[in-house]
Amino acid sequence: MSGIQARLNAISAIINFKPGHPPLDLTKPTDIFGCNVFSDKVMRERLPKDVYKSLRKTVEYGEKLDPCISDIVASAMKDWAIERGATHFTHVFYPLTGMTAEKHDSFLVPDGKGGALAEFSGKMLIQGEPDASSFPSGGLRTTFEARGYTAWDVTSPAYILENPNGTFLCIPTAFVSWTGEALDKKTPLLRSNQALNKQAKRVLKLFGVDTKLPVNSFAGPEQEYFLIDRNFVFSRPDLLIAGRTLFGVKSAKGQEFEDQYFGVIPRRVLSFMMEVERELYKLGVPVKTRHNEVAPSQFEIAPIYESGNLATDHNQMVMTVMRSVAKRYGMICLLHEKPFAGINGSGKHLNYSIGNAELGSLFDPGDTPHDNAQFLVFCVAAIRALHRHGALLRATVATASNDHRLGANEAPPAIMSAYLGEQLTDVFEQIKKGKLKDSKTKGVMHVGVDTLPPLPMDPGDRNRTSPFAFTGNRFEFRAVGSSQSIAGSQVALNTMMAESLDFVATELEKAVKAKTKLNDAVQTLLQKLIKEHDAVIYNGDGYTEAWHKEAARRKLPNLKNTPEALPALTSPETVKLFTAYGVLSEAELHSRKEIYIEQYVKTIKTEAALCVRMAKTIIYPAAVRYQGQLAETCANLKAIGHDFKMITLDDVTAKMRGLQDAAAKLEKLMEHEAADTFKEAKHLCDKVLPAMLKVRQFADDLEMVVADDLWSLPSYQEMLFIR
Repeated sequence: MSGIQARLNAISAIINFKPGHPPLDLTKPTDIFGCNVFSDKVMRERLPKDVYKSLRKTVEYGEKLDPCISDIVASAMKDWAIERGATHFTHVFYPLTGMTAEKHDSFLVPDGKGGALAEFSGKMLIQGEPDASSFPSGGLRTTFEARGYTAWDVTSPAYILENPNGTFLCIPTAFVSWTGEALDKKTPLLRSNQALNKQAKRVLKLFGVDTKLPVNSFAGPEQEYFLIDRNFVFSRPDLLIAGRTLFGVKSAKGQEFEDQYFGVIPRRVLSFMMEVERELYKLGVPVKTRHNEVAPSQFEIAPIYESGNLATDHNQMVMTVMRSVAKRYGMICLLHEKPFAGINGSGKHLNYSIGNAELGSLFDPGDTPHDNAQFLVFCVAAIRALHRHGALLRATVATASNDHRLGANEAPPAIMSAYLGEQLTDVFEQIKKGKLKDSKTKGVMHVGVDTLPPLPMDPGDRNRTSPFAFTGNRFEFRAVGSSQSIAGSQVALNTMMAESLDFVATELEKAVKAKTKLNDAVQTLLQKLIKEHDAVIYNGDGYTEAWHKEAARRKLPNLKNTPEALPALTSPETVKLFTAYGVLSEAELHSRKEIYIEQYVKTIKTEAALCVRMAKTIIYPAAVRYQGQLAETCANLKAIGHDFKMITLDDVTAKMRGLQDAAAKLEKLMEHEAADTFKEAKHLCDKVLPAMLKVRQFADDLEMVVADDLWSLPSYQEMLFIR
């Protein structure tokens, strides 16, 4: 399909757009919310009272699961699923590919009499056995050692996924090897929540706070994405294979008019959004917000807060549902962090807090934060954690795709710093000086229009350039990439917080044991920690060169790319941190580093091979055809006596020569093979990526001059504005 034909097909799809299925069921959203979830309500209705109570203790209080109830729960779950049309079940898990994995098994087994029975035992519910050899293990398992287990995660409810031809039961699970090592994203997250709970409760006990519920992380990931007409994607091998454009001239109009953000949502896109939300409502995903993002054809969906483990599972569902529904509307949902150069990429802002239903957020300062000693202790613990382990947190978002986004004027820099706002910065400055008196209060804004009400003002502004910004009752970690699982960053944050709270609890316990009043001990500790760790606090513009210089002076790490960032996963500090709290062993940490650097290498190699192939088979032939037309025109003019010098022909020829040379150089660089994966990654980062950009430069220069009807790749202005 040529670029021209793709454009015509896309325009036709928009003009003639009609949903390919009946209108959505207009049942009230409150009636369908969670209808496909084996929820607390369903369990209460279907399980014997004693079984239900036992299961709730595990879900709500984190108590050990009683294996004796598994058969009863499995039977109830099977009956519920079959009533909803399910024929199969699957243990859903999240291997270190970052994707969702599932293997479907039928409920039906032959009865030996020509019929079949529906069977689903407690053992089948609790444990599955997928082949672990084909998933990345980073050396934890050899390829001939295949056994791995999935284990039922009781804290994340089972659910039904609908398909036009039926439904199937999904059971969220952890995924571990035969030897017990974590091969997934969920297992370390569950471990880190346990560690966080233990240390947070030590601090709360000092303040006389007793809670039966576990203290967990809470998350609310804001998911950004692009929607592109699928006709264009079929004509772009780079988008199809790599998820991003390796070539393409910036559109005459991009995002500089600032008219995209919160603009009116296009009709086809809004139809897509409504169906996505409808499907997510059924799955109990509390999606709240939808809107246009800054870049053309970029959008956002955001949920309400949930426990971190459930929010992680739900975010994986969000990505799956969006990709699936987009196809029904003739579009492709792009989750790559930088699908188009020259405009904003996509992130996944992780709103992070800790607490529980009884306590609320432990990062909530209240109206008078200077009097809220408990809040100040938890907040300072977060600052200390970021200062001590900023490199680790940076490593959790290090990927080949996110490297294109981090540090640009659209996403936070690779330097991990915290924004606290005017109110908290003032409070901590007072603590630092040893004279804590008051805090700035909320004001009222008078707009100057009589018919508009006065608006309550927060005591401080927000900072969109900070990677770890305090936003009222939580921290917003803005460096997570749009295609990434939020589990990795939560694991790091939970474990960092556990270590910091452990330190705080130990210091305060010593002081109290030595007969120091708690309030005096808190004041002394807060002052000490702020003096030691305030280097990580920065309220200014994180995009400026001045901040980079200042960060270097403060000795904050600036890990600009993945090969620089990933070694932090196995630094002595990180190994000590994770092993001390039982979250990840040294072997598990090394495996993750190996897996992630191997993924980086494979990604760059794939893109480089694609770059060469497209340059040779698509871009250069288009230029040759245009060169031939120009040469023929010159010859015709000369034949009739016109002495006409066609500068364009010389220009095209020079650009073609440059493209050939750049592609040849890139091919040569791709022949490099290093025995060490990190050395190979460094070569790809330092040599291959710049060489790819050189090929792109000549290709994009040719796009600017080659006749439009000869250029087969859909352009940026077509892909981003035909919607």
